[in-house]
Amino acid sequence: MSGTEDTEREGESAQVDGRAMTRFDDIYDRPDPRAFFRALGSFEYQTPHHAQRIFRHMLTTWTGNGNGSPGPGSVLDICCSYGINAALLNHDVTLADLYDRYGSASIAALDTAELIEADRAWYAARRRADAVRVVGLDVAANAVSYARAVGLLDAGFAENLEVAPPSSALLAATRSTRLITVTGGASFLSPRSFRPFLTDAAEPVWVAAFVLRTGSYQAIADGLSALGLVTEKVGPHTFPQRRFTGEQEQRYAVEAVLAEAEDPRGKESAGYFHTALHLSRPPQDTTTFPLAALLPAQD
Repeated sequence: MSGTEDTEREGESAQVDGRAMTRFDDIYDRPDPRAFFRALGSFEYQTPHHAQRIFRHMLTTWTGNGNGSPGPGSVLDICCSYGINAALLNHDVTLADLYDRYGSASIAALDTAELIEADRAWYAARRRADAVRVVGLDVAANAVSYARAVGLLDAGFAENLEVAPPSSALLAATRSTRLITVTGGASFLSPRSFRPFLTDAAEPVWVAAFVLRTGSYQAIADGLSALGLVTEKVGPHTFPQRRFTGEQEQRYAVEAVLAEAEDPRGKESAGYFHTALHLSRPPQDTTTFPLAALLPAQD
């Protein structure tokens, strides 16, 4: 699965493993991200917005605290799509800025090659002084290629670790990883997509994942536990993901959340998918860096 969404194919409602969800699969591997922002912007997709503040604050608090911890190393963004998390982490832009940019008439008039040139300059002018190295991993080769071409990813790989082991180049590029991020696609992942980066890492690695409340993260948490990481779930606060496309999706989501023994009131019942943030770390880090200290003030 590709991208920062867990579900969808544009305009098509379908049953997937018994789930009634709108799918947007055809926006995830285009030559550039304009269709992605058009389609998901119409449903107020916002997970990268929440992740921007949290990942940045987490990196500053954990790896930049001045108390002797190792340097920031690299971020590995799994299901990186068009490099949206890297764009928000390393540049003075917001998700709203990206929706405005890629929905504008001037950008719509460009071909992909022209857009890449324009985006390269646009992001370079907004690059933060505290930018960190980001490696992207996604099965969508076109999306990864775009993110690399415009300078959002320092390295990018179109590989599916659910079906094949990582390439030697991917392992080499991710050896300095300190933080693994996931803002969508967790329901398509298993521990095998994380294991190589944890067993081959030069320093301790954290895993931060935004996961839809309609499914369980337990299998991944158990797999990470076997590799020495303790998983904590941020709560009770959750994060809106996007509006439902209709009543069918909402019924599915409410039923699925109830099946997970969660309360949909004021969240899925109010018209939005919601995610929960799961953070997996070595046991000693859960004491040294309490969860509350790693999270910025809520929106």
